[in-house]
Amino acid sequence: QVQLVESGGQLVQAGGSLRLTCTASGRILSSYTMGWFRQAPGKEREFVAASKWNGRNTRYGDSVKGRFTISNDNAKNTVYLQMNSLKPEDTAVYYCATDQGNNFFIISTAAAMYPYWGQGTQVTVSS
Repeated sequence: QVQLVESGGQLVQAGGSLRLTCTASGRILSSYTMGWFRQAPGKEREFVAASKWNGRNTRYGDSVKGRFTISNDNAKNTVYLQMNSLKPEDTAVYYCATDQGNNFFIISTAAAMYPYWGQGTQVTVSS
């Protein structure tokens, strides 16, 4: 199984930028979907962004379109989430996840479709 570890979460002021990193151990194939989700206290886990490992298919949650960008570095076995124009509403624990190729043809926005998760990293945006 692929193991995922997130890093980069911290306190940042509204309007600022932050880049989260998810480093994977294990083999990642081009058919895998790599995703980012977030969860604030008392709220359901929310889809943020996801992409096939080859980067050719990408989806974003409506609340982050135009502000966040998902990308990956194949050589480093790493996926990134670049977050710009951060808002207090972006405050949450951010998780990276993968379907490990279970959804070959689609990029799902449902957390239940991603069996493998990292431990999460806290992002706090102050107003």
